[in-house]
Amino acid sequence: MTDTHSSPPRRARRLRALLAVALFAVIAGGAAGIDLLLRDGGEAIPATPPIPTNLAPDAVTERAFPSLTYGIHAFLWWNETMRTIDLDNIRLMKFSHVKQRFSWSSIEPVRGEWTWDKADGVVDEVNYRGLEVVARLDGPPDWAVAAPDAPGDPPLDLAAWAEFCGTLAARYRGQIAAYQVWNEPNLTREWLGHPPDAAAYVTLLAACAEAIRSADPEAIIISAGLAPTGTGLPEAIPDMDYLRQMYAAGAAPHFDVLGLNAPGYGNPPEMSPADAEAAGFLRWMCFRHVEDMRAIMVEAGDAHKQVAILELGWTTDSIHPDYAWHAVDEETQAAYLVGAYRYAAAHWRPWVGLIVTIYIADISWTPDDEEYWWAVNIAGYDNGWQGRPAYYQLSWMERYVDDVFIPARDPSDPDAVTVDPLPPREEPGGGP
Repeated sequence: MTDTHSSPPRRARRLRALLAVALFAVIAGGAAGIDLLLRDGGEAIPATPPIPTNLAPDAVTERAFPSLTYGIHAFLWWNETMRTIDLDNIRLMKFSHVKQRFSWSSIEPVRGEWTWDKADGVVDEVNYRGLEVVARLDGPPDWAVAAPDAPGDPPLDLAAWAEFCGTLAARYRGQIAAYQVWNEPNLTREWLGHPPDAAAYVTLLAACAEAIRSADPEAIIISAGLAPTGTGLPEAIPDMDYLRQMYAAGAAPHFDVLGLNAPGYGNPPEMSPADAEAAGFLRWMCFRHVEDMRAIMVEAGDAHKQVAILELGWTTDSIHPDYAWHAVDEETQAAYLVGAYRYAAAHWRPWVGLIVTIYIADISWTPDDEEYWWAVNIAGYDNGWQGRPAYYQLSWMERYVDDVFIPARDPSDPDAVTVDPLPPREEPGGGP
């Protein structure tokens, strides 16, 4: 698979990448961070050596997910009408898992006052359609945010956080398949404005994991998706360094699956980290940087566990300069997303389980929102429901689920392009 754009000379591409990252500090929203720390002379600081290479594919003994498991990140919280429409379109994709953010501030906005109607609606509608929920937990309310007292302390009320995790898991015992505990804590902006602290994240992870396991022992605990980055403190910690620091702080017992984010940065999914460096990029500016992180798991004695890719995507954003430098067109986005699943199926089983594509769009997004350009469908109240090429190519592609091969679907087959909506779900007590 090749990029449909012509490639500028290597030096120009490298300069473009470095200037773009230096000028525009971070990716906002759900997409992974692209910070880059520069030396005084303008040279990028490389990933912390040595870079391990052993991926230990035969060492996996704890398969939390079938390999592969196909997931999509959706925004089902606020709009009940779009919730059902989006979920029916996910049914057409034949993806089995739906990732949704369960923001603490939306559920317990005031201490001790729990608001469950949106969460109930999401969980009930997803389960009604025979799909599985992956719940991302973060977003503390203002009342729970607290400056750390010392290094190793998370920036929130830890007891209240554990209560939130446990209460949620108890309410939805057996109804939520997996919990992602936080997102991108190696970035200051995601660590509530404080410099990242891997030991503090491990404290937060442990408290949440213990509460969830007590309430729902069968639920899968996924560590936070880490943002691929080369930036240092105070803005970030490079993801390879951060993962090593997590293991040094004792993270291993507190998660079942390692969470990673894996944007492609305009590069094809087959590009290796070494090839990315040879082309003038940084080794984390490619989908296969996941291999670097898996090798650190092996190095840390955690090879028996799987990896979950929690954010997979290529942006088509040509209007925001901080994203346009690594944007692709819609056809390339589709080809690269399908290619990423194919590469993982061919080379990463069984140590990769869940792979989540970003996004089924929030209908309220506009072209001014950077997330709009990552989505596999077109947001907007006046657009109806329109899939981008990526939506259809992902829906039609072949699948590999453990030892089961599911052939690609013929696009001319009516079942490949339409889905019959389910009747309205009956609420307890009768009636839709």
